[in-house]
Amino acid sequence: MAEQGALVLFSGGQDSATCLAYALDRFARVETLGFDYGQRHRIELDCRPAARAAIAALKPQWAQRLGDDHLLALDALGQVSDTALTRDTAIAMSEGGLPNTFVPGRNLIFLTFAAALAYRRGLKHIVGGMCETDFSGYPDCRDDTIKAMQVALNLGMEKRFVLDTPLMWIDKADTWALAERLGGPALVDVIIEETHTCYLGERGARHDWGYGCGTCPACQLRAQGFARYRAREERRTG
Repeated sequence: MAEQGALVLFSGGQDSATCLAYALDRFARVETLGFDYGQRHRIELDCRPAARAAIAALKPQWAQRLGDDHLLALDALGQVSDTALTRDTAIAMSEGGLPNTFVPGRNLIFLTFAAALAYRRGLKHIVGGMCETDFSGYPDCRDDTIKAMQVALNLGMEKRFVLDTPLMWIDKADTWALAERLGGPALVDVIIEETHTCYLGERGARHDWGYGCGTCPACQLRAQGFARYRAREERRTG
Protein backbone atom coordinates (compact mmCIF):
# COMPACT_ATOMS: atom_id res chain seq x y z
CA MET A 1 0.00 0.00 0.00
CA ALA A 2 2.86 2.36 0.76
CA GLU A 3 3.63 2.94 -2.92
CA GLN A 4 0.11 4.18 -3.62
CA GLY A 5 -0.66 7.86 -3.14
CA ALA A 6 -3.40 9.29 -0.96
CA LEU A 7 -5.53 12.42 -0.91
CA VAL A 8 -6.66 13.43 2.58
CA LEU A 9 -9.80 15.48 3.18
CA PHE A 10 -8.17 17.96 5.53
CA SER A 11 -10.47 20.53 7.09
CA GLY A 12 -8.14 21.69 9.85
CA GLY A 13 -10.03 19.86 12.61
CA GLN A 14 -9.10 17.06 15.00
CA ASP A 15 -10.44 14.17 12.92
CA SER A 16 -8.88 15.25 9.65
CA ALA A 17 -5.55 15.96 11.38
CA THR A 18 -5.55 12.42 12.73
CA CYS A 19 -6.39 11.14 9.25
CA LEU A 20 -3.48 13.12 7.80
CA ALA A 21 -1.08 11.48 10.27
CA TYR A 22 -2.63 8.10 9.42
CA ALA A 23 -2.00 8.67 5.71
CA LEU A 24 1.54 9.99 6.20
CA ASP A 25 2.32 6.85 8.19
CA ARG A 26 1.16 4.58 5.35
CA PHE A 27 1.57 6.17 1.95
CA ALA A 28 4.65 7.32 0.08
CA ARG A 29 2.89 10.36 -1.35
CA VAL A 30 0.17 12.35 0.42
CA GLU A 31 -1.72 15.44 -0.69
CA THR A 32 -4.42 17.35 1.17
CA LEU A 33 -7.71 18.93 0.16
CA GLY A 34 -9.89 21.46 1.94
CA PHE A 35 -13.23 23.04 1.06
CA ASP A 36 -14.51 26.55 1.54
CA TYR A 37 -18.30 26.25 1.38
CA GLY A 38 -19.25 29.31 3.39
CA GLN A 39 -19.06 27.43 6.68
CA ARG A 40 -19.79 29.37 9.83
CA HIS A 41 -16.61 28.00 11.40
CA ARG A 42 -14.43 29.14 8.51
CA ILE A 43 -11.63 29.72 11.00
CA GLU A 44 -10.82 26.03 10.50
CA LEU A 45 -9.46 26.95 7.08
CA ASP A 46 -7.16 29.52 8.67
CA CYS A 47 -5.81 26.78 10.95
CA ARG A 48 -5.03 24.36 8.12
CA PRO A 49 -1.56 25.63 7.06
CA ALA A 50 -0.06 25.69 10.57
CA ALA A 51 -1.61 22.35 11.54
CA ARG A 52 -0.45 20.74 8.30
CA ALA A 53 3.10 22.03 8.71
CA ALA A 54 3.29 21.03 12.37
CA ILE A 55 2.14 17.48 11.62
CA ALA A 56 4.66 17.09 8.79
CA ALA A 57 7.45 18.34 11.04
CA LEU A 58 6.93 15.55 13.58
CA LYS A 59 8.80 12.95 11.54
CA PRO A 60 11.33 13.34 8.71
CA GLN A 61 9.57 10.73 6.58
CA TRP A 62 6.26 12.54 7.02
CA ALA A 63 7.81 15.77 5.77
CA GLN A 64 9.18 13.91 2.75
CA ARG A 65 5.84 12.28 1.95
CA LEU A 66 3.65 15.36 2.27
CA GLY A 67 2.94 16.91 -1.11
CA ASP A 68 0.66 19.65 -2.40
CA ASP A 69 -2.28 21.19 -0.60
CA HIS A 70 -5.48 22.10 -2.45
CA LEU A 71 -8.36 24.35 -1.40
CA LEU A 72 -11.59 24.35 -3.41
CA ALA A 73 -14.36 26.95 -3.21
CA LEU A 74 -17.80 25.35 -3.04
CA ASP A 75 -19.90 28.44 -2.47
CA ALA A 76 -22.94 26.81 -4.05
CA LEU A 77 -23.14 24.29 -1.21
CA GLY A 78 -23.44 27.09 1.32
CA GLN A 79 -26.00 28.86 -0.83
CA VAL A 80 -28.36 25.89 -0.97
CA SER A 81 -27.84 24.89 2.68
CA ASP A 82 -30.01 26.41 5.39
CA THR A 83 -28.18 24.93 8.37
CA ALA A 84 -26.51 26.00 11.60
CA LEU A 85 -23.13 25.44 9.94
CA THR A 86 -23.88 27.82 7.08
CA ARG A 87 -26.15 30.35 8.82
CA ASP A 88 -25.95 32.34 12.05
CA THR A 89 -28.68 30.38 13.81
CA ALA A 90 -28.93 28.40 17.05
CA ILE A 91 -27.91 24.75 16.98
CA ALA A 92 -30.94 22.54 17.56
CA MET A 93 -32.60 19.31 16.50
CA SER A 94 -34.64 19.51 13.31
CA GLU A 95 -38.08 18.01 12.74
CA GLY A 96 -36.55 15.08 10.88
CA GLY A 97 -34.57 14.00 13.92
CA LEU A 98 -31.20 15.24 12.71
CA PRO A 99 -29.32 18.20 14.20
CA ASN A 100 -29.55 21.34 12.10
CA THR A 101 -25.76 21.22 11.77
CA PHE A 102 -26.30 18.56 9.10
CA VAL A 103 -25.40 19.99 5.68
CA PRO A 104 -27.29 17.81 3.18
CA GLY A 105 -25.02 16.26 0.58
CA ARG A 106 -21.81 17.74 2.01
CA ASN A 107 -19.74 14.56 2.21
CA LEU A 108 -21.16 13.27 -1.07
CA ILE A 109 -20.04 16.47 -2.79
CA PHE A 110 -16.69 16.48 -0.99
CA LEU A 111 -15.93 12.93 -2.05
CA THR A 112 -16.96 13.58 -5.64
CA PHE A 113 -14.64 16.58 -5.95
CA ALA A 114 -11.92 14.69 -4.10
CA ALA A 115 -12.17 11.81 -6.55
CA ALA A 116 -12.01 14.19 -9.51
CA LEU A 117 -8.85 15.74 -8.06
CA ALA A 118 -7.38 12.34 -7.18
CA TYR A 119 -8.05 11.23 -10.76
CA ARG A 120 -6.03 14.17 -12.08
CA ARG A 121 -3.26 13.79 -9.50
CA GLY A 122 -2.89 10.03 -9.92
CA LEU A 123 -3.87 9.21 -6.31
CA LYS A 124 -5.72 6.00 -5.50
CA HIS A 125 -6.66 6.41 -1.84
CA ILE A 126 -9.03 9.10 -0.57
CA VAL A 127 -8.86 9.39 3.23
CA GLY A 128 -11.70 10.98 5.21
CA GLY A 129 -12.64 11.32 8.86
CA MET A 130 -16.22 10.03 8.55
CA CYS A 131 -17.37 8.08 11.60
CA GLU A 132 -20.62 6.50 12.71
CA THR A 133 -19.51 5.45 16.19
CA ASP A 134 -19.25 8.80 17.97
CA PHE A 135 -21.04 11.32 15.76
CA SER A 136 -24.12 13.51 15.34
CA GLY A 137 -26.16 11.07 13.27
CA TYR A 138 -25.28 12.47 9.84
CA PRO A 139 -26.35 9.91 7.22
CA ASP A 140 -23.46 10.83 4.90
CA CYS A 141 -20.99 9.72 7.59
CA ARG A 142 -22.26 6.14 7.66
CA ASP A 143 -20.19 3.24 6.41
CA ASP A 144 -22.94 2.16 3.99
CA THR A 145 -22.90 5.63 2.41
CA ILE A 146 -19.13 5.59 1.97
CA LYS A 147 -19.18 2.10 0.45
CA ALA A 148 -21.92 3.17 -1.98
CA MET A 149 -19.95 6.29 -2.93
CA GLN A 150 -16.86 4.21 -3.61
CA VAL A 151 -18.83 2.02 -6.01
CA ALA A 152 -20.39 5.03 -7.75
CA LEU A 153 -17.10 6.89 -8.12
CA ASN A 154 -15.28 3.83 -9.43
CA LEU A 155 -18.03 3.16 -11.96
CA GLY A 156 -18.38 6.78 -13.01
CA MET A 157 -14.64 7.42 -13.43
CA GLU A 158 -13.46 3.96 -14.50
CA LYS A 159 -11.00 3.93 -11.60
CA ARG A 160 -10.35 1.84 -8.52
CA PHE A 161 -10.37 4.47 -5.81
CA VAL A 162 -10.30 3.30 -2.20
CA LEU A 163 -12.27 5.46 0.23
CA ASP A 164 -10.35 5.00 3.46
CA THR A 165 -12.14 5.95 6.71
CA PRO A 166 -9.83 5.05 9.61
CA LEU A 167 -12.13 6.61 12.22
CA MET A 168 -15.33 4.89 11.11
CA TRP A 169 -15.60 2.42 14.00
CA ILE A 170 -13.80 4.25 16.81
CA ASP A 171 -15.03 6.89 19.23
CA LYS A 172 -13.41 10.23 20.09
CA ALA A 173 -11.38 8.75 22.93
CA ASP A 174 -9.98 6.18 20.52
CA THR A 175 -9.27 8.96 18.00
CA TRP A 176 -7.10 10.74 20.56
CA ALA A 177 -5.39 7.41 21.31
CA LEU A 178 -4.84 6.76 17.60
CA ALA A 179 -3.16 10.15 17.28
CA GLU A 180 -0.82 9.26 20.13
CA ARG A 181 0.04 5.90 18.56
CA LEU A 182 0.80 7.57 15.25
CA GLY A 183 2.76 10.60 16.40
CA GLY A 184 3.24 10.30 20.13
CA PRO A 185 2.33 13.01 22.65
CA ALA A 186 3.73 15.58 20.20
CA LEU A 187 0.91 14.89 17.73
CA VAL A 188 -1.68 15.13 20.51
CA ASP A 189 -0.20 18.53 21.41
CA VAL A 190 -0.38 19.68 17.77
CA ILE A 191 -4.04 18.67 17.58
CA ILE A 192 -4.79 20.54 20.81
CA GLU A 193 -2.93 23.72 19.86
CA GLU A 194 -3.28 23.98 16.08
CA THR A 195 -6.56 22.37 14.95
CA HIS A 196 -10.10 23.74 15.16
CA THR A 197 -13.32 21.75 15.54
CA CYS A 198 -15.83 24.13 17.23
CA TYR A 199 -18.99 24.60 15.16
CA LEU A 200 -19.33 28.23 16.27
CA GLY A 201 -15.84 29.09 15.11
CA GLU A 202 -14.74 30.38 18.51
CA ARG A 203 -10.98 30.41 18.96
CA GLY A 204 -10.60 32.44 22.16
CA ALA A 205 -11.00 29.93 24.99
CA ARG A 206 -8.23 27.34 25.40
CA HIS A 207 -9.40 24.15 27.10
CA ASP A 208 -7.30 21.10 27.97
CA TRP A 209 -8.57 19.49 24.75
CA GLY A 210 -8.09 22.54 22.51
CA TYR A 211 -9.89 25.73 21.47
CA GLY A 212 -13.65 26.22 21.15
CA CYS A 213 -16.85 27.42 22.73
CA GLY A 214 -17.06 24.32 24.90
CA THR A 215 -20.82 23.93 24.51
CA CYS A 216 -21.59 23.09 20.86
CA PRO A 217 -21.96 19.40 19.92
CA ALA A 218 -18.51 19.28 18.31
CA CYS A 219 -16.82 20.71 21.40
CA GLN A 220 -18.76 18.40 23.71
CA LEU A 221 -17.78 15.29 21.72
CA ARG A 222 -14.16 16.41 21.66
CA ALA A 223 -14.06 17.25 25.38
CA GLN A 224 -15.79 14.05 26.47
CA GLY A 225 -13.53 11.96 24.28
CA PHE A 226 -10.43 13.69 25.61
CA ALA A 227 -11.54 13.10 29.21
CA ARG A 228 -12.05 9.36 28.52
CA TYR A 229 -8.71 9.18 26.72
CA ARG A 230 -6.86 10.84 29.61
CA ALA A 231 -8.61 8.60 32.16
CA ARG A 232 -7.52 5.50 30.24
CA GLU A 233 -3.95 6.77 30.05
CA GLU A 234 -3.90 7.45 33.79
CA ARG A 235 -5.17 3.94 34.55
CA ARG A 236 -2.62 2.43 32.17
CA THR A 237 0.38 4.33 33.53
CA GLY A 238 -0.76 4.65 37.16
